Amino acid sequence: MTFWEALAVFAAGLGAGAINVVVGSGTLITFPVLLGIGLPPVTANVSNNLGLVPGAISGAIGYRRELRGQRRRMLRFGATALAGGLAGAVLLLALPSDAFDAIVPALVAIALVLVVLQPRLSAAVKARRARNGTVPHRDGGIALLTGLLFSSAYGGYFGAAQGVLYISLMGLLLDEELQRVNALKNVLALVVNGIAAVFFLFVADFDWTAVVLIAVGSALGGQLGAKIGRRLPPAVLRGVIVAVGVVAIAQLLLR
Repeated sequence: MTFWEALAVFAAGLGAGAINVVVGSGTLITFPVLLGIGLPPVTANVSNNLGLVPGAISGAIGYRRELRGQRRRMLRFGATALAGGLAGAVLLLALPSDAFDAIVPALVAIALVLVVLQPRLSAAVKARRARNGTVPHRDGGIALLTGLLFSSAYGGYFGAAQGVLYISLMGLLLDEELQRVNALKNVLALVVNGIAAVFFLFVADFDWTAVVLIAVGSALGGQLGAKIGRRLPPAVLRGVIVAVGVVAIAQLLLR
């Protein structure tokens, strides 16, 4: 790896760490750069996953204030993310990417629609519950756990726009502020990246230089992203999510 290639990988890690904390989809920055310096796709994906773990830790710490009072959710959702992330990591090494990649753009598009419509959908759901006299499940119920399981499996497999999926699901099924949902998203992304990284350490090939460069960059970017993301009003944050998601779909369709 040349000096300029190393600088590009570090810069990509910095940008990915920041965007992952605010929205997710940082993989769409780092993965093409790793391919561009000559790493094979699977090696690039594994190296990227390992390198982004420090950024996920940094982002979760940056959002610790919004995590207060959500310990039960973190444990419950975290266990689900752990199982899904491990399953996705196994699938990455066991299956060809074509079958899984075919559905990803559609999945992200559906998530974006849910993010845009989330305020109206949530209001409609609340109104219906009020009419029927039903009490919402505090943690989203089995529907949310199932959605998080499949989203986490995708995250362990590739991870681009994983954060968009998380936010759309939790934003719709939890009665919570968007910033607190975003904080939960960061914890779940950390769990998925962490379990996938542990698995890859023992069974997959990776490039240590790329891992270290992305790790340092993403850790710094995670703190930067937390400072920016926590100050964004819900409408602006939702707009950023949609913009990043549209770019994610375009890249996934064109790569």
